[in-house]
Amino acid sequence: MSEVDDYLDEAPEPHRSTLRELRALLKSLLPDAEEGLSYGVPALRVNGEPVAGYAHAKKHCSFFPHSGSVLDRVEPELLAGYDWAKGTLRFPVDQVPDEALLRRLVEIRLSQLTA
Repeated sequence: MSEVDDYLDEAPEPHRSTLRELRALLKSLLPDAEEGLSYGVPALRVNGEPVAGYAHAKKHCSFFPHSGSVLDRVEPELLAGYDWAKGTLRFPVDQVPDEALLRRLVEIRLSQLTA
């Protein structure tokens, strides 16, 4: 069992199921990424650089683009309804963020890494 599996197994429900669904979606968006922990939370890395991380908290789950300049580049309509700050997108414990939003976040982060 991996350290990511251990992290998810320790998450309470419904957080655990939501993060497992998010994990599968991120792996489909980043099929060649390596999975592990970054800053103590699950993350997918491309060429050793973290691209997409996620975590659970008491009242929400979070997505981390591992850059403070990703979320402010996303089209406002994609962020509507989400609570977010410079480096964190917070979402309900029982609802995975929209796939179009996640795809855009990953695209922006990957473009930063190849610039």
